[in-house]
Amino acid sequence: MSDSSAELPPLILVADDVPANVELLFDQLHTLGYRTISADDGPSAVASCAAYCPDLCILDVSMPAGTLGVDDRSTGFEVCRRIKRDPRTARIPVIFVTALNDTTDRVKAIEAGGDDFLTKPHNRLILGARVRSLLKLKSATDALEQSFRKLRELENIRDDLMKMIVHDLKTPLTAVLATLEMVLDGDFGLVTEEQRRVLGDAEGKAEDLLALIEDLLEIARIEEGMIVLQPTPIAPAAFLTEIVHEWTLRFQQEGAMATVEVTDDAPVFEADKALLKRVLSNLVQNALTHTAHAVTLSLHARKEGDGVLFTVADDGPGIPSEYHEVIFRKFEQVKATVPRVRSSGLGLAFCKLVTDAHGGRIWVQSTEGRGSAFHLALPARPPGHPVAPVAG
Repeated sequence: MSDSSAELPPLILVADDVPANVELLFDQLHTLGYRTISADDGPSAVASCAAYCPDLCILDVSMPAGTLGVDDRSTGFEVCRRIKRDPRTARIPVIFVTALNDTTDRVKAIEAGGDDFLTKPHNRLILGARVRSLLKLKSATDALEQSFRKLRELENIRDDLMKMIVHDLKTPLTAVLATLEMVLDGDFGLVTEEQRRVLGDAEGKAEDLLALIEDLLEIARIEEGMIVLQPTPIAPAAFLTEIVHEWTLRFQQEGAMATVEVTDDAPVFEADKALLKRVLSNLVQNALTHTAHAVTLSLHARKEGDGVLFTVADDGPGIPSEYHEVIFRKFEQVKATVPRVRSSGLGLAFCKLVTDAHGGRIWVQSTEGRGSAFHLALPARPPGHPVAPVAG
């Protein structure tokens, strides 16, 4: 009893207008264990590829062009181009077989997207070796494509699950925070200092968790294009000074120092101030939490093209070069050198998404052990937004 689930041998299309050539190739390919189909002109070769999606095509260069609109001498090249342009057949390997051994033909075969080239009369062993090699390559490519597709599906499932979880968490967590606030305010009776300290610590952790949930939801909104920027004119000097002022208490607690330096030519630009402030604050937060000593921060702004370039530099432990790109992806983190650091891996992902939404770019320059400098280049205004009206 045959196994109907057994995998069929690879299917190979042979396109040639000379029946004797087709018969010879069929005999050789059948001996090697392959299935075959044939086409005797350009249009039927293209149609057979679309209909049967063979595992490999062997094309004669010269055969009737029919409706392809090229000279019969170039039919094979046009068939290959059409196969490679169609997403359904683009990964099918193509071997050209021709009696002409001309360098120009080889160049045309490569330009058309051909994968290999044989001259007539071809050697049976060489044909078999090249067919096997290209089929192995196609099999590996198909497996990689399938793995990538499954990975994307899993990422989509993970993202959907994440959004569902964070939505479900937000409501009870808000109720927990409200209850803790009522207890601390004495609504349920007197609270001792020890109880106040413990409850205050719990409230702080709950607020951190709520902030994480908000980050997750906002990242999801930005990725789905659901967030609408609200650009307003921003003066770089006043903006950086405002950020440093808001962090003054934290700087004092950490023993940190911060300086602001803005060049005279740094222009007023337009951006969503609330989002941009969160970006800069994330960079400041990272500098403070990812070092074991009191850090020194430098916040700079200068003209860059018609926009502005912000830099947040620190003298912390630095970031190894292999992390310079990945740290801007969701949930990616540098291995912490500071035991107390706990990171969701979302802060820099948020920074990049907001920067991209503004039509800008963000990158890091850092050497391990010598501090880091995060650069944020922004245009004069986000793309697609008109110039903001001037009050007055």
